[in-house]
Amino acid sequence: MKDRNRNISLARICRILGVTRQAYYQHWWHNETLTIENELVLKHIHQIRQDHRHMGTRKLYELIQPFLIEHQIKMGRDALFDLLATHGMLVKRYKRRISTTNSFHMYRKFPNLIKGFVPKAPNRLWVSDITYWRVNDKFLYISFITDAFSRKIVGYNVAENLLSIETVKALQMALKGADDTEFLCHHSDRGLQYCSNEYIRLLEESEIKISMTESGDPRDNAIAERLNGIIKNEYLSGYQVQNIEEGRKVLEFVINLYNDERPHMSIGNLTPNQVHENKGKPEQLWKNYYKKSSTIVNPIQDHSAAVNQ
Repeated sequence: MKDRNRNISLARICRILGVTRQAYYQHWWHNETLTIENELVLKHIHQIRQDHRHMGTRKLYELIQPFLIEHQIKMGRDALFDLLATHGMLVKRYKRRISTTNSFHMYRKFPNLIKGFVPKAPNRLWVSDITYWRVNDKFLYISFITDAFSRKIVGYNVAENLLSIETVKALQMALKGADDTEFLCHHSDRGLQYCSNEYIRLLEESEIKISMTESGDPRDNAIAERLNGIIKNEYLSGYQVQNIEEGRKVLEFVINLYNDERPHMSIGNLTPNQVHENKGKPEQLWKNYYKKSSTIVNPIQDHSAAVNQ
C-alpha cells in the first residue's frame, strides 16, 4: 500500500514538473553518481595533500588526471575548483613580511646580464635567493639555487644566521651536482652574501658568469622569488619543527617533493627533475618576467667574451 501511494505521489510530482519517471530516476542516479565520484576525488586529494599540504588547485588537477581516467570520472578544472571551494579546501595566499637582503655594503656589485634572456637548456642560468622560515620564536634562513630552465632546486642550505659562509654551502652543493657549467650564468640580488669574497671567488674559480639585479623590482629575480613562496607557503607552513636539526630533515623531504612530484605550468606541467634530466620537453606556458633591453648580454653566446674581460 505504501509503495502504491509512493508511486502515485511520484507520478503526480513528475506531471507537475513536466518530466517522465525515467528522467526523474536518471536525474537521481546521476546525482548519486556525482556524489560518489566527488567523494572519491576528495579522498584522493586528501592523500596527495598529506605531503603537498598547500598545493594549488591547478597543480592538483594535473596530478589527479591518471586517477580520473582510471575511475572514468569526467571532471573539469572549474568543477574541481567548485568542489574544493564547497569543502573549504582552496589554498590561502600569504604575504612576505621580512627582508633578508642587505645591499648597503662596500663589496663589488655586478651588472644584470639576463635582461630578456630565456635559457634553452639546464645549467645555463641559475637564480639564487635567501628566504626565512619562522620556527617557534626565532627564524631559520634558507638559501636556494634554482635552475631557471628546469625549475629544479640544485642547491640549498638552512642556517640560524645570514652569514655568507652559509650561502656558500648552497652554491657548493649546486656545483657538486652539476655536470656541465661551461655556459652557466649565476643571477642573484645584490645582497651582502652574494657579493662576499667567498661567494664571488667560488663562482670565478668555476668560470661562471655573475649577474645581479639592479633594482628592488621582484621581477628582476622572479623565478627565485616564486620558488621562495612555493616552498614556504605550500610546504613548510604545514610543518612544526623545534630546532634546526628537525628543520634540515623537513627541508630535504620538501625539496624532494618539489623536484620529483610537483608539476609546473611554466614547464608544461612536468616536474623539475623530468625537465632537468631531459625526460620531457617542456612547453613554456608562462611569460618571461625578465624585462627586455636593447643591449642584451646573452650568457650563452657571449660566454667566451665575458671570461676574457
